Amino acid sequence: MGKPTGFLEFQRQPIPNRPPLERVKDWKEVHADRNDDDVSGQASRCMDCGTPYCHTGINIGGMASGCPVNNLIPEWNDLVYKGRWEEALERLRKTNNFPEFTGRVCPAPCEGSCVLGVIEPQVTIKNIECSIIDRGWEEGWLPPQPPEQRTGKKVAVIGSGPAGLSCADQLNQAGHEVTVYERADRIGGLLMYGIPNMKLDKREVVERRVNLMRDEGIKFVTNAHIGVTHDIADIRQESDAVVLCCGATNPRDLPIEGRDLDGVHFAMEFLTTNTRSLLDNDFDESRPAIDAKGKHVVVIGGGDTGTDCVGTSLRHGCASVVQLEIMAQPPGERAPNNPWPEWPRTLKVDYGQEEAQAIQGDDPREYLVTTKRMIGNNSGAVSEVEISGVEWKHHEVTKRMGPQDVAGSQRTIKADLVLLAMGFLGPEQTLVEKLGLKTDARSNVDAPFEKYTTSVEGVFSAGDMRRGQSLVVWAINEGRGAARECDRYLMKRTTLP
Repeated sequence: MGKPTGFLEFQRQPIPNRPPLERVKDWKEVHADRNDDDVSGQASRCMDCGTPYCHTGINIGGMASGCPVNNLIPEWNDLVYKGRWEEALERLRKTNNFPEFTGRVCPAPCEGSCVLGVIEPQVTIKNIECSIIDRGWEEGWLPPQPPEQRTGKKVAVIGSGPAGLSCADQLNQAGHEVTVYERADRIGGLLMYGIPNMKLDKREVVERRVNLMRDEGIKFVTNAHIGVTHDIADIRQESDAVVLCCGATNPRDLPIEGRDLDGVHFAMEFLTTNTRSLLDNDFDESRPAIDAKGKHVVVIGGGDTGTDCVGTSLRHGCASVVQLEIMAQPPGERAPNNPWPEWPRTLKVDYGQEEAQAIQGDDPREYLVTTKRMIGNNSGAVSEVEISGVEWKHHEVTKRMGPQDVAGSQRTIKADLVLLAMGFLGPEQTLVEKLGLKTDARSNVDAPFEKYTTSVEGVFSAGDMRRGQSLVVWAINEGRGAARECDRYLMKRTTLP
């Protein structure tokens, strides 16, 4: 696939981001405009591998390797190199309902398993994918395509994140009447409120796709918190099947002294109120409900959500931002115990850290640090955070590795706003309990992989609600799989992939 000597002639060159000091002044997507000729050159680096690892998603070492939706990557790389963009789009849409989402926010496990990555920097697969779908929208290659016939079957999909949307899209293509219920005021779930606008534009990308799905016949109901504002019994009575895609939205808390002080929030509270203010009035009428302007911000958690909190705080005009990580700093290159094709556990500088470096002069991340307590002022608001250095040692009692405080390393840092970005523990239990669903040891809905059937007849589950906190691309995979099995349940057979 691609040009036989492409990987020898072209160096890896991702589509660049806009300069940090420019982009922190707005909420537009961070990346610069693409050049299709450059993208074609990058696609030519695909190596015609005898056994390509990029398009087969598996778990190795507890992390994804390869594409979970089995994108036909070598095929559309070859087509882009040859200038056959519309055919490349057809290949891409065979496996991925929303390439414009994954092409922006997926960490690209496909690139981690790229065979070229054994000897050279890997192919820019994620950029190429995003370029294909963006050009498709620009060229008008994505008109509404409602199904030619309807089956008369009704399916309720609860949750409009990536799992719910991909499930709804597939079931609609199969001819079923699909209604998607979302408890927020806008459709998109994690895509709308969990990921900030500078990574994934809401109006031009998310709402564009939702509008296309609406034109293809899918019904969307917002402000519908099933189990709270709407009775699940009524939903089941009106539907032939129900698919639960409610996500893993129960955040990991930090039960330490001072947790209840004003100014301490879960990361998703911060990100959600920010995006809602942006979409409601572009910040013209009021500041966000949780505002970082002029504040010393401490982000606890080193993952993508923590990075989003860093980038958002900088755009608010914070006085400073620090990101605390309990793990050690990853190495610059693969460690011996992290061989290809595993996901490379190496140091990465994401957009938020790059912006903080440009403004503050240093990477905002501090590694091997744990938070001991939060200290308040006379008004009951957080003013400092006490932290301690840690080292990872083997515990004699638990027989497991764990963090232990380093003696004499305790210190305090300024903190007017503390954001907890430590991941999620599983789905909220209200709907689970009302349906009487069986759960696993981690409180996720018990529904076998590739079957997605819960303990209640006619009720399916997919995405983070079933598998736990994971990637957007895994959610799309699961939504497609749940749609296939739901279609089989309704029709006794299925043609969905």
